[in-house]
Amino acid sequence: MRRIRIVVVAAAVAMAALAAPAAGRIKLATLPVRERVEIQLENPKATLVEEERVVTLLKGTNHIDFSWTNTRIDKWTILFRPLVPGDAVRVIHQSYPPGENALVWEVFAENAGPVRVRISYILGNLRRTFSYRATAEHDEKSLTLRKYMRVWNFSGEEFGVSSVYAGFGDVFAKEMGLQESKEMLIAKFLQVPIAKKFVFNWRTGQPVPDEPNQRYVTMQYVLVNDEAHRLGKFPLQYGKVRIFQKDSRGGEAFTGEDWGKFTPVDDEMKLYLGLARDITVERTFQRQERHRVRGNLYHLETIVQYKMQNFKKDPVILDIEEDMNAIRNEMLRKFSMASDRDAQWELAGRTTDKGKVERKSARKVELHIPLPAAPKEADQKPEEVIFLLHLWFRNEW
Repeated sequence: MRRIRIVVVAAAVAMAALAAPAAGRIKLATLPVRERVEIQLENPKATLVEEERVVTLLKGTNHIDFSWTNTRIDKWTILFRPLVPGDAVRVIHQSYPPGENALVWEVFAENAGPVRVRISYILGNLRRTFSYRATAEHDEKSLTLRKYMRVWNFSGEEFGVSSVYAGFGDVFAKEMGLQESKEMLIAKFLQVPIAKKFVFNWRTGQPVPDEPNQRYVTMQYVLVNDEAHRLGKFPLQYGKVRIFQKDSRGGEAFTGEDWGKFTPVDDEMKLYLGLARDITVERTFQRQERHRVRGNLYHLETIVQYKMQNFKKDPVILDIEEDMNAIRNEMLRKFSMASDRDAQWELAGRTTDKGKVERKSARKVELHIPLPAAPKEADQKPEEVIFLLHLWFRNEW
């Protein structure tokens, strides 16, 4: 059942229709079939459809009726363009019949005959989602990333074979039936280098039962969306990522899934893998002091201590993520103070190794702490690594 129709009415017939008593708009002539359809899905909230049809025009003024039912077309976005050079065919007027989903163009043709025209409009309920399949090699040094797009057509209109464009990459020829979805592989990236990270974050980490000063360490794969890492052709859209790992025999095992964030070119996508229960971190405050400057103005001094152990058979680098505003606020609560501005902070002299402290932004830092492998002897405990983060927060009141 067609939802969109186009009718061409010659000028003389249209004038006769106006003279008829209380009749509706005349809808005559055959429906020109679509010669080509392009569905552009760059914008997640608005889909642009462009279709080409061959319309037979008479010499002089023609009325072209474009009407639709049960289809979410934004009528203010509809455009009509004759694909002929010069002004041999041109739109001279357009109108919107009241109370109807319709648009009427008056088109002047210098000569009678078939004319190819392009009609474009914004269509609702025709949308897309993205998903990924990431298959890591057995050594977890690289992976194969497949990117899929699923198109959902609940617009009320059926399209034949159409050119589907996501806003990047190749154009795909797919038949878009009514009330159906199609999934297509739109990109495949081989041997993408990855880094496996072990991350401790006090605020987002899962608490360890019966250990109030501990949080679980999480594992992540980190992909860099640039050419050096065999990506970087276009941004990676938000979507679910199913993660697999190859075993030593060439098989694949499902290891988990995560939601990949929108990742521009040159940015990182981090994929959550689970908890690393064989790395422990205890976080405590070794010092929390307030130093009066004058009146109710203070400098705050703190030393955050991290006590870490690695029970893995291999050495690892532990990344500790901290937010300076959050540490400052923990101290303010101790002294019954509060602040809604960014902290003015600096590293102080008792920090264990300032070279292992990376400033990610004005308020975010990462500590990169190497942890040795656990002893091979079963009766020996792993080495305990202690790192101190010494901070001053200036001008608090």
